[in-house]
Amino acid sequence: MAYGHRTPHQARQRATIVLLAARGRPNARIAAQTRLHADTVSTWRGRFAAGGLPALTDRKRSGRPVSFTALQVAEVKALACQLPAGTGAPLSRWSCPELAREVVARSIADSISPSTVRRRLKQDALKPWRYRSWISVHDPAFRPKAARVLDPYARSFDGVPLG
Repeated sequence: MAYGHRTPHQARQRATIVLLAARGRPNARIAAQTRLHADTVSTWRGRFAAGGLPALTDRKRSGRPVSFTALQVAEVKALACQLPAGTGAPLSRWSCPELAREVVARSIADSISPSTVRRRLKQDALKPWRYRSWISVHDPAFRPKAARVLDPYARSFDGVPLG
């Protein structure tokens, strides 16, 4: 890992710390050689001593909880694919602020920012503000059908969320 050309930089640094520590060098000397802080050297040296090679990988971080379900995201994307006139909005094209207002008005989500709408649409390369018309299916049973497909992904299997 320390000498591999395709090894990621962080993994290479951690492997180098372990190799230099195996040669009996003190943390201060390893830190000077690798141009890392002595606390960083101490951390990775200790983690390797406690858990071996698997301990050199990054630990799972909690992160922010999911704000929108897969069903809500699908409904926002479906709304973006409809003509604004079909929803009663006096617009020729959707904009992200208008879509955000419509999502809240339809109670798809309690609140959503225009930047979040843009980010969700960007995942599927949807740009409703560039086009005046869309091919879309107007299905009154969209929510139950989408829920049947998307709800299993919101669950977890052995504590690991499905995605």
